[in-house]
Amino acid sequence: MSLNENPNQEVISRIEKIAGTRIENYSLATTGYTPALRLVCQGKDSRFFAKVGVTSATSQFLRREIAVYKKLNEDFMPKLVGYDESEVDPILIIEDLSHCHWPPMWNQNYIELVLEQVEKMHNTQVDMESFLQVHGEWNSSWKEVEKNPRPFLSIGFADEKWLTKNLPLLIENEMSCSPEGNSFIHLDLRSDNICFTENKCLIIDWNHSCLGNAKLDLGFWLPSLAYEGGPNPEEILPDAPEIAAWISGFFAANAGLPMIKDAPHVRTVQKKQLRTSLAWAIRALGLEPLENLK
Repeated sequence: MSLNENPNQEVISRIEKIAGTRIENYSLATTGYTPALRLVCQGKDSRFFAKVGVTSATSQFLRREIAVYKKLNEDFMPKLVGYDESEVDPILIIEDLSHCHWPPMWNQNYIELVLEQVEKMHNTQVDMESFLQVHGEWNSSWKEVEKNPRPFLSIGFADEKWLTKNLPLLIENEMSCSPEGNSFIHLDLRSDNICFTENKCLIIDWNHSCLGNAKLDLGFWLPSLAYEGGPNPEEILPDAPEIAAWISGFFAANAGLPMIKDAPHVRTVQKKQLRTSLAWAIRALGLEPLENLK
């Protein structure tokens, strides 16, 4: 059972038990980058969204996300309907968001609504695991590129001469940025994890969230906003060369790696984010421009 497969009756029955209503009909939601099963369900009196972990990785992600929903019920999150933390095929049910606006397109009002909710999130006091506890010890991404430059160079944005010349400054600035911190952060802010009601922004997919660096969390959203027609990152987060170096390093170290079997579109998105984050780092650090980024 996966992204494009209909659920079996056992899964439907479990969802009905959690939601407390009989499912009259449902449709498969084919968004998302993992093979988790996603259903928009019509109950007797309401609609809701169910996500089911169907592989080891998606089950782990979903149990982690459920743990976050158990601790928080905030204005920037969808309403929780219920959950089942089972080791096999865990289930998370939240309110249906299919009626919301999902960007792009971006405008200034939408951008301001995101910034408002992100600030609320970062100021939320919650007993949550640290970056280290959730994601493990951080190692320099640009140093990884230095050790094995082939995946980055294979993308074609830069050549070996440019990389050799500019790596020292990229590494120096990256190393001055710690992902650790005391703010509640999402760490996967992108348009596919953001939607809008009439007057506010809602953020979904909380499995990467932890306590960490709020400035870095905001910075992670900005490269995707830029390639979707929004402003350059430094217009929202000025004077942040260390953030630009950290984020561009992350995408430089990952975008050229082999395709992820369970998430085949991730590398394509990472290449887009690398294009705008590396251009940001070049401007922020005063590096030699790259024609292939234009």
